[in-house]
Amino acid sequence: MPRPKAIDPERQLVIKTRSVERLAKEANYYKEETKENQDKLQKMKDENKDHYDIKKFAEVLEESEMMIPDSENRLKKAVNDLAQFLEGHENHDGSSELNSEEW
Repeated sequence: MPRPKAIDPERQLVIKTRSVERLAKEANYYKEETKENQDKLQKMKDENKDHYDIKKFAEVLEESEMMIPDSENRLKKAVNDLAQFLEGHENHDGSSELNSEEW
């Protein structure tokens, strides 16, 4: 059985960086969605919409609110992972052994 090749450090850097970018975008999306849903829920209450519809939409808002801490935790973990990766690939003189011009 062939042995899997080690992933190129520069490729790992790209993967980890894009992961952080994606997770930051996701966390921001949940915050925006929550704000929009809060506004929409308030509008439903102001317009005296059906009590059942308001209750169900409040549940949707709660689900959005629960996703914020989860997405922020995943982002923090990815940022820490990237920072550790970068620290592990620094030369003794503080320069990086990764060639930023290649990616």
